Amino acid sequence: MKTIPIINLSSARKGDGAARGDVARQIDDACCEIGFFAIEGHGVPESTVGDLHRAGHDFFSLPLADKQAAVHPAGMNRGYHQVGGETLANANDHKAPPDLKEFFHVGPVRTTDAAYFTSEEGRRHFSPNIWPGGSTKLRDAAINYYEAMSELIIFLMRLVALALDMEEHYFDDKVDRSIGAMRLNYYPAQTEPPRQHQLRASAHTDYGGFTILSGEDTTGGLQVRGREGQWIDVKTTRNVFVVNIGDLLMRWTNDRWLSNLHRVINPQDGHTDGGRLSIAFFNQPNYDTLIQCLPSLSPAKYLPVLSGDYRDLKYQKTGLTSATGSPLSE
Repeated sequence: MKTIPIINLSSARKGDGAARGDVARQIDDACCEIGFFAIEGHGVPESTVGDLHRAGHDFFSLPLADKQAAVHPAGMNRGYHQVGGETLANANDHKAPPDLKEFFHVGPVRTTDAAYFTSEEGRRHFSPNIWPGGSTKLRDAAINYYEAMSELIIFLMRLVALALDMEEHYFDDKVDRSIGAMRLNYYPAQTEPPRQHQLRASAHTDYGGFTILSGEDTTGGLQVRGREGQWIDVKTTRNVFVVNIGDLLMRWTNDRWLSNLHRVINPQDGHTDGGRLSIAFFNQPNYDTLIQCLPSLSPAKYLPVLSGDYRDLKYQKTGLTSATGSPLSE
């Protein structure tokens, strides 16, 4: 496979059973082969996507001091993180220089007073978001986009159930109160040569369920590793989303689906850009969901693990903390 497939969801969204089954098979094929696919016809309004891209560019163009005003005081996985604060390769036990990106981290945007959110465990995963002062454009756009992605995840997981010969709504109550995170990743223009082996985002796999990416078609973009070890360029645009599976979903499917290495490279051959923005929505199932081999894919290769515990361990390896800001341990 030299390119990732583009799957049109329009027919599946109309509710036709045969069409949904066909789209589900396409997703299964892509996830078995390379772990990546792109989607169009997903129903997310272009205005929802465009508003967040514009607000993101506006935020990252601010002076560093203004951006740092949105850093969470306890260093939690919320708000602004400056360049050099993360090395994604570490999560896969690969050593590399710090990644050449800054990002703004958004957690769940809707909660209630139910114990799921307000218990000690709930508060670890549902700490308040941190927003920049002044204009509310980033906050408003991020909330709208996060909610659109949350709805899209539920729809995609219904297709997953069909792809794996399970009842269509099997995953509904496992992803409806997700602890997923959204990141606005900004890759600044490179004014000096990177260090040896230093990339915009070092080679890594994602941690959780599906990742949905809205990118920009500029130099220095996304690559995914092919089966033969070669790196394949992935075209990213704002409104054709790139979707990939994370380690937890690979585990949930008993390794039927591939959580694949990917990276964001530097501009090549002397080219540069004015800075590149990508918006990644990382779905993580409800923190109390027990991730164990799905009934249709036994016998199990892995012991069961809770979704929240699994993500905490992954965060520890990359230098992030839990939602409370407390150290994590295995």
